Amino acid sequence: MKNARTITVLVGGMSAERRVSQASGEGVVAALRSEGYDVRVIDPTADLAALVGDLQHNRPDVVFNALHGRFGEDGTIQGVLDWLNIPYTHSGIRASAVAMDKEAARNAFISAGLPVAQGRRIDIAELRERDPLEGAYVVKPVNEGSSVGVEIVRPGSNRRLEIAQNWQFGAHALVESFIPGRELTVGVLDDRALTVTDITPSVGAVGGFYDYEAKYSAGGSTHSLPARVHPEIFAQALDLARATHRTLGCRGATRTDFRYDDTTCGDGPGRLVILEINTQPGLTPTSLLPEQAQFCGISYGALCRWMIENASCRT
Repeated sequence: MKNARTITVLVGGMSAERRVSQASGEGVVAALRSEGYDVRVIDPTADLAALVGDLQHNRPDVVFNALHGRFGEDGTIQGVLDWLNIPYTHSGIRASAVAMDKEAARNAFISAGLPVAQGRRIDIAELRERDPLEGAYVVKPVNEGSSVGVEIVRPGSNRRLEIAQNWQFGAHALVESFIPGRELTVGVLDDRALTVTDITPSVGAVGGFYDYEAKYSAGGSTHSLPARVHPEIFAQALDLARATHRTLGCRGATRTDFRYDDTTCGDGPGRLVILEINTQPGLTPTSLLPEQAQFCGISYGALCRWMIENASCRT
């Protein structure tokens, strides 16, 4: 929203990604204040009436949504802000809800002809009885982010039953074939794909897995940008990131994550598969979107300002 001066930043929240949101929010608040905005901070609790009352009493020009995970990026807070007619950053209700629901996003990508791994939703009880897919596969919650709850099951391991017995993410899970190779990601600012980052985990990296600790611990991973990959794959990653953004009707900033199987391609391009799209990319000191923006000449403060200037009520 052009000419916005008063900003309320939503941080923390009630999801499993609360700590990540707090780290993102800390950076955002400092950046916006350095850019000259009048900034207030709200850490939403289960008391929705208190949140609505605060926003009505101290009505901001824009809400900067720095929440991650459930209630923050699944369409819930977006609906509240639309109801109050307060412009906010990032995507709206529909895009946020579909992106957060990995099964729904996967189906949308398949319908659009975009590449995804073989997979399906299962009842978690099925995991107690048998392997739902042949070969190595990934088990992930349907509605979590930041790799929360994601597990890899390899042929011959005995982890399947352990995962099922300790599952804390509802009655269902999404399972997908494990794609060997490398982890790539591309940030998008509306219709602009920034660059491709190659991510190498250095902690918690069982079989090259970019897990929660690798994402958010200092030194947890190495980011190489621009990624040194086959030129066709580099161009394809940029195109696919824009395509996922458009397919779900996203607005503002997103980040699309990929697996790149270059293990058997020789000098050829290999295979690129979409993992997920993030409608609330992290803005922590180790986060990938600010790093890509900086590479493209956009400072952290300028990135936050761009998000404010592009805030609106969504549909």
